[in-house]
Amino acid sequence: MNREIQQRLQWIKLYEETSDAGLVCRRCGISRPTLRKWWQRYQKDGVDGLVSQSRRPKSSPSTKVGETEEQLILSLRRSRNLGARRIQSELGRLHGLSLGIATIHKILTRNEVKPVVTYRRKPDYIRYVRPVPGDRIQMDTCKIGPNLYQYTSIDDCTRYRVLRLYSRRTAANTLDFIDCVIEEMPFPIQRIQTDRGREFFACKVQEKLKI
Repeated sequence: MNREIQQRLQWIKLYEETSDAGLVCRRCGISRPTLRKWWQRYQKDGVDGLVSQSRRPKSSPSTKVGETEEQLILSLRRSRNLGARRIQSELGRLHGLSLGIATIHKILTRNEVKPVVTYRRKPDYIRYVRPVPGDRIQMDTCKIGPNLYQYTSIDDCTRYRVLRLYSRRTAANTLDFIDCVIEEMPFPIQRIQTDRGREFFACKVQEKLKI
């Protein structure tokens, strides 16, 4: 037990004996608020309540942020495109740092970091669609693996799809896929639209598309 605690304990004992706060304050040279504070702490926690507590505030708005903390903030923004509130959360979770949102925002502004932009679909977005099923069929190919190509056809009205996998993009495979599309589409096909891929420009394929 250090000297400060012993001195405070003497104030408490004297007050318990006399029950006269004025007498204790005059004899010990302390104020009534001081005696009241230590008496209340003693009543609550006993001798442990007489230990001096830190006066450091839980948060300090004027605390300067070092270069390391500033680089962490900028790194989180660049790598993950996070806003100030998310950066605050990640600093606490990953690095045990507690910084205010205003402080983080000041650092981002000082470094001329552009604000986070959220892209949203326009409310008046109108999807392209043909009025009649089979009026136009979109046809395309895509490589999805070694020696593996996907042929796809989509109806612009109903979004009905037909898919096939082939080992090569050739005129023969294209003709076979066109036959599959004609057979599987549940409505007559009026037009087929393709890109400028070579598999669609063979003479036999062009003749097939004209039928």
